[in-house]
Amino acid sequence: MAKGHRSQIKRERNAQKDTRPSAKLSYARISVQKACFVLDAIRGKDVQTALGIVTYNPRYGSEIIAKLLKSAIANAENNNGMNAENLYVEECYANKGPTMKRIRPRAQGRAYRIEKRMSHITIVLNEK
Repeated sequence: MAKGHRSQIKRERNAQKDTRPSAKLSYARISVQKACFVLDAIRGKDVQTALGIVTYNPRYGSEIIAKLLKSAIANAENNNGMNAENLYVEECYANKGPTMKRIRPRAQGRAYRIEKRMSHITIVLNEK
């Protein structure tokens, strides 16, 4: 059993929380590999450059990540009171989510499995 009063335990746990502004998209219908192509392009860049990259990137994942990046910028401005011009993408990564299994009928009564992969995408910003 944990030591201390419940409020003290909560206070200690909240003190360890990450205060950097972030945005997370769970169950995005894109595979981790395809999302990482776009995430690798914006990692470490300032937010204006990152928005420019994802806006003019022809990949499907760039639309999803652009929306997520705008959400992270809005979180930084509204929740943390940060200035958007001083922000940069400190971390961005995609973790594997659940996979939907589907069946594709093939010749001679066979069935091939189609895996529709999902991912959890996270973008963490920080000030310069």
